[in-house]
Amino acid sequence: MLPPASPCCPGGLQEYREYRGCGAGQHRGIEATQQLGKGPSAFIPLREIPQEGAEGSLRQLLIDALLSSGRVDHVAMVMGLHPQYLTSFWKTQRLLLRMDGPLPYHKRHYIAIMAAARHQCTYLVSLHTEEFLQVGGNPAWLQGLHCAPPKLRNLNEINKLLAHRPWLITKEHIEALLKPGEDSWSLAELVQALVLLTHYHSLASFVFGCGIHPEGGQDGGQGCHHPSPHSDGSPAAEDSLGGSGGRDAVREVELLMERMKLLQESQLEEEGITQEELETRFELEKTESLLVAPSEVAEESLRSSVLCFVEDPEFGYKDFTRRGQQAPPTFRAQLLDEKFQVVYNLTYNTMAMHRGVDTSVLRRAIWNYVHCVFGIRYDDYDYGEVNQLLERSLKVYIKTVACYPEKTTRRTYSQFWRHFKHSEKVHVNLLLLEARMQAALLYALRAVTRYMT
Repeated sequence: MLPPASPCCPGGLQEYREYRGCGAGQHRGIEATQQLGKGPSAFIPLREIPQEGAEGSLRQLLIDALLSSGRVDHVAMVMGLHPQYLTSFWKTQRLLLRMDGPLPYHKRHYIAIMAAARHQCTYLVSLHTEEFLQVGGNPAWLQGLHCAPPKLRNLNEINKLLAHRPWLITKEHIEALLKPGEDSWSLAELVQALVLLTHYHSLASFVFGCGIHPEGGQDGGQGCHHPSPHSDGSPAAEDSLGGSGGRDAVREVELLMERMKLLQESQLEEEGITQEELETRFELEKTESLLVAPSEVAEESLRSSVLCFVEDPEFGYKDFTRRGQQAPPTFRAQLLDEKFQVVYNLTYNTMAMHRGVDTSVLRRAIWNYVHCVFGIRYDDYDYGEVNQLLERSLKVYIKTVACYPEKTTRRTYSQFWRHFKHSEKVHVNLLLLEARMQAALLYALRAVTRYMT
């Protein structure tokens, strides 16, 4: 599925250290180097992250980032394991934050803060607080949502729903924001705001899923709550990540490959399953997903710097189908745009210790399982494949990172695919990021369409 995790990916730490050492002041340079000594991630050893002294497209990509935005942050360094995706991601970020559009730049960063705060992602809140001030944002707004203009505060409800239960968004939510008045939104402004919200909810999933460390100079808030009081944190557990794990691990990979091969062969031979049977298999998978949940852990108190941007902090994800309750109608999705296609089709034809592997059925199962927990069904997909390809520990990880990322721990990360490379786990996180964003956007844009028709 992915290339070997290797220190030969170009462009990263040395240039970043040099930049932070001279361009941001000597004390910040030392601070940044100390942070990077631990690595950008609490879950991934530093030796697995792109290092200095190599060549290739990623080196130029990181240099371009330094010139255009003045930073190569920890998210980019981890995403750098997959340069093709990082290129697409940065194009989107630049479009959302720096290119012409209906929203002023400072409001874009404030919306990013609002979105990240829903998941207690202090890493992104800190990053965009700094950006907000740099583009001329009013410092008073940073005292909390109650100090922001009413127009921004009015986004709170749709921010909350998009973050946790996007299927509840209706045309009435859109209508309330577009209703003529002093604090009303234009349609163009609202669409940009919706994309920003979904982008940063999903990026928070990536931050937690990869255990991203805070940047040097941040206030110590951490996207991954590291060191986590409910993470084992043991060197033994950390060192075992990505290794072969002995004969059992090798056999586990081989069994997965056998299942993938059988599914690919059956797809060629199958004359067709009825729509009724496909729907039954989806409903079965959706029902079984109710049993998949993160370990119950003691909730960490919200940092005051994040809590001030959140109203109704207890509101969170609930399963799309609750036992004994009538479920909202399942959303049928049939579209993928170019940005989603990049990560959906990203493959290196490798899997753990094997090469020349067609991983398309596995990638599709991960993507469609994310959509399943958000109540989205594809008419032409056999959801029986999900149970055959995704082990329970992987399902727990996927649902945790996609639905309540702030509960992700090192243990959750370590327990799935122990025999795979870290770069492969990062690939899973990229799939989660994009699948989650697409799911939320589909619901939001459906509501916009219904308002307009």
